[in-house]
Amino acid sequence: MSVNRVILVGNVGAKPTVKMVEGGMVANLSLATTEPPQTTSTGAVIPERTEWHRLVVWGKNAEFTERYVDKGCRLYIEGKLRTRTWQDTNALKHSVTEILVDKLEILQRPTSN
Repeated sequence: MSVNRVILVGNVGAKPTVKMVEGGMVANLSLATTEPPQTTSTGAVIPERTEWHRLVVWGKNAEFTERYVDKGCRLYIEGKLRTRTWQDTNALKHSVTEILVDKLEILQRPTSN
């Protein structure tokens, strides 16, 4: 048995891009998760670390994303990892790891100034 499950809580980095494709509506967005700085038992300081994640959202969740998700929103997401590979016009191979989102909840909206 194997499990491919991702749970993240983080902040949206930019307004999601949404488009219609043959399989329906799809939204793409980036999510930042941040680990706070830590001090080890020896006194060494480990600085804050931010990790960026690519999210792919389909169907009804993509419609929800288009309507309600914006830059700065704090999200809770559940999904699974997927790695895509492709070859560009110069025959160079590329790959990207994305999270296919199954569940998405807005935890906090950005504050306006």
